[in-house]
Amino acid sequence: MRKDDVRRVPAPARGRAPHAAPAAPVRSPAAERLSRLARHALALLPLLLIGAWAVVDWRTVRDGAARLASADPGWLLAALFFTCMGWVAAALVRQGAVPERLPPGLLLASQFAAGAANHVLPASIGAHAVTLRFLQSQGISLARGTASLALYSLVKPVAKTVVLLVFLVAFPDMLHLGALVPDDRTLLLVALGVAVALAVAATLLAAVRVLRTPALGFLRTALTDARILHTRPSRVLALWGGAAATPLLQGSVIATVGFSLGLPLSWAQVVFALLIASTAVGAVPAPGGIGPVDAALVFTMAAFGAPVGLATATIIGYRVVTVWVPLLPGALVLSALVHRKVL
Repeated sequence: MRKDDVRRVPAPARGRAPHAAPAAPVRSPAAERLSRLARHALALLPLLLIGAWAVVDWRTVRDGAARLASADPGWLLAALFFTCMGWVAAALVRQGAVPERLPPGLLLASQFAAGAANHVLPASIGAHAVTLRFLQSQGISLARGTASLALYSLVKPVAKTVVLLVFLVAFPDMLHLGALVPDDRTLLLVALGVAVALAVAATLLAAVRVLRTPALGFLRTALTDARILHTRPSRVLALWGGAAATPLLQGSVIATVGFSLGLPLSWAQVVFALLIASTAVGAVPAPGGIGPVDAALVFTMAAFGAPVGLATATIIGYRVVTVWVPLLPGALVLSALVHRKVL
């Protein structure tokens, strides 16, 4: 090697080794303890919320348990089976709303946990939050995860409306709808409210650029994923088949609980009552649909000829089977998924 070549070799900077990688930031012990405490708090939060709700709604739990104590255990087992199948249907719809293949076991566990969160927060916010966090843990971006939730929320009412129309065609004389159909004034108010909401949304998007840019990006992402999904028969079957099966499974739970108590209605009548009641008041933001849907269900089953007391007992039993029985296991699964950083 020549002397000139030796002189051209740059000397390493003083006090630093050559090719040294930048040091990773070191978290203080206090920050580590705070992070660990926050994770444990999030894991225990579902159990605390359930405890608070049990105190507030203790009368329903007590009355429902007393009613179910004298029910037919065979029909109650059937109700539990249809409840479990409802989580499977929810997992199918979630899988059908994303092009990527999700791990089936974790997906089902997330929907079981989402059921517990759904009964604590209104308008399915809890279930959507759990599902969105699960999708992000599987490498799906926030925009595409949100688009899948929008597709899920759109497909479910559309599929339920199709199922309702099929029931109307198949059983035209099952129920006289005169007492249940809203009058012209109510329909006009609903249409006016929808039109005002759409007009306000369109005005905001047109006038506020900060809202318009992300909204258009979200819309492009949602339409792209929806187009891709509907070119795959397996995704179409999971998305629309699971969405159509969901109200049928819910109605089957109500019917089997009613049969265990001696409800004098057929399966088709009970499912039809659920479809009508949930369509009429399903948009009211209540946790898990509890409250408005319950009252509408009692009214609709009474219109079929069921005694009001027995219809009320059926709905209370239905809520115990679908809400209170799986709530503690669902909260434990939710806590475990948070602790394992799956959520």
